[in-house]
Amino acid sequence: MDLREAQARVDAWISQFEEGYWPPMHNLARLVEEVGELARELNHLYGSKPKRPDEPDQELAMELADVLFVLLVIANEQKIDLDDALTRVLEKYRARDSQRWARRKEV
Repeated sequence: MDLREAQARVDAWISQFEEGYWPPMHNLARLVEEVGELARELNHLYGSKPKRPDEPDQELAMELADVLFVLLVIANEQKIDLDDALTRVLEKYRARDSQRWARRKEV
């Protein structure tokens, strides 16, 4: 699925409810919550914070997908085409950072 299809599927999900999209600051708070859950899971997997025995198992992929879902919601609410925005930001990084790091040697 590409980003446009993902945005359309998120819009179809949200559009079925009377409440519709939340205001921007509510979405930002939700994004921060989801990023916190992602950080917690990464810290359990790779950091110095062990998981408590009573904590449920979380799947890293699902935590990333939760973050992506909220980003798609924000983009939709703000009428932003993320497919186009990602294309533009990749070009920005390509132009700005193409000489920033050592390239891998061809094998």
